[in-house]
Amino acid sequence: MLDLHPFIIIVIALALAFDFINGFHDTANAIATSVSTRAISPSRAIIMAAVLNFFGAMVSTGVAKTIGGDIVVGHIDQPIIIASLTGAIIWNLLTWKIGLPSSSSHALVGGLIGGVLMSDMGMEGLNFTGIGKIVIALVTSPLVGMVVGYIIMNLMFRIFQNSSPSKVNHRFKKMQIVTAATMAFSHGSNDAQKSMGIITLALVSGGVLQEFEVPLIVKVLCATAMAVGTSVGGWSIIKTVGGKIIKLEPINGFAADLNSSITIFTATLLHLPVSTTHVVSGSIMGVGAAKRIKAVRWGVAQQMVMAWVLTIPCTAAMGALCYGLLMTIFN
Repeated sequence: MLDLHPFIIIVIALALAFDFINGFHDTANAIATSVSTRAISPSRAIIMAAVLNFFGAMVSTGVAKTIGGDIVVGHIDQPIIIASLTGAIIWNLLTWKIGLPSSSSHALVGGLIGGVLMSDMGMEGLNFTGIGKIVIALVTSPLVGMVVGYIIMNLMFRIFQNSSPSKVNHRFKKMQIVTAATMAFSHGSNDAQKSMGIITLALVSGGVLQEFEVPLIVKVLCATAMAVGTSVGGWSIIKTVGGKIIKLEPINGFAADLNSSITIFTATLLHLPVSTTHVVSGSIMGVGAAKRIKAVRWGVAQQMVMAWVLTIPCTAAMGALCYGLLMTIFN
């Protein structure tokens, strides 16, 4: 039995709570389009997403190593990690409460940056090269999703331009279930690894592990936490993603999910953490713009972009504040 320091136990508990919240906060990523087009019932969609989130999370640990090794330089104390997770959790709960799709990845990175800056490590504790790589991936992935979604939708319009819209949508309603499944799998493959990286970082900094290798038990715990969170379902965000950006038809939902799952899983293979929320939202915008520019409700899109921009600075501030409060309590 491992002799874990109380701070490490707190980190593990918070990381699993973050994964659970990430699960119901980001359920919309996998099932919003298929539910909104009635390709699958909400209850079945959530069960499918939960199961495939779990298996996706067991695929790789490359993203976990990026999160755990590319943000901070040198040894990191447990209170910094606790403050970082707390800030990220608070932000996720706030955005979930108002039904605003925001990035759990941005929230975690921002919280960690804020906690480190507030600590004695300061600026010297941050690996700006690694952070730059992560931020570039986070920023460019939704743009890639938007552009490629636009291209895929235009290709599909050309292929099926002489077909009956009702027949096309009937066929794609069934195919949407497949792309929703691949989307859930790719979501688990990227998002669950972020908590794996944080827990493993805590185990290394606490001397429990000698090198940064994600233990199997950590993979199983994080995968399970995300799957259980997904099973709860974040209905307010599902409504925003599935219906408030554009009015989705099955062919639109298929194109958006196909594009999103390919983009996210490619990032996983490249060991890059991306915002699955941003990729899906960007894909839906691109698909909608291919139909016609005015099909996209740009007012809703603008609110989402504002959340994307504000997440890292806001969670950095929350992480710094939480660290300051933690030090006040224990000093």
